[in-house]
Amino acid sequence: MSSSPDARVVTALHVAPGRRLPMRALAAVDAEAGAGLVGDRYHGSRHRHVTVQSAEQLAEAAARLGEPVPPEGTRRNVTVSGGRVVSVPGARARLGATLLEVVRVAAPCRILDDEVAPGAAAALHDRAGTVFRVVEGGRIAVGDAYEELPFDPAEAAERAARSRAAATPPRAHRLP
Repeated sequence: MSSSPDARVVTALHVAPGRRLPMRALAAVDAEAGAGLVGDRYHGSRHRHVTVQSAEQLAEAAARLGEPVPPEGTRRNVTVSGGRVVSVPGARARLGATLLEVVRVAAPCRILDDEVAPGAAAALHDRAGTVFRVVEGGRIAVGDAYEELPFDPAEAAERAARSRAAATPPRAHRLP
């Protein structure tokens, strides 16, 4: 695969089969529309299908922390080269042929202080990546292109509202 020097690519892929279980590095993973990454703990969830982080922002966090922040240490699924990952709800990005839609910013978890080093959660504040849902599935592999699609803020907000409504379970009706 040839790419321009400015092209952003997938540099690491990780899944964990369960909460607090170790992340497993993969060369490729299948992403299912409406379900997420096959083999990951969030596969089948309503909204949290894939988390994507920036290798550049991991390096910034490591500089702040004074220790390395390995991609798997953050418990994010996909690490991409280059700057920030789009985080506007409803915005879209492609990982290879897979189409993703932003759900929300990913907040760093306090377990990072135990798993990476004390202070890791603070170092990752505003650098912890983005939570996406899978709109169109496919295979994602290390080396695949990462492309943020242009968007109109009003259209993105409308998509995000529809997505939230679709993911919200129906309320139980109360009898009088």
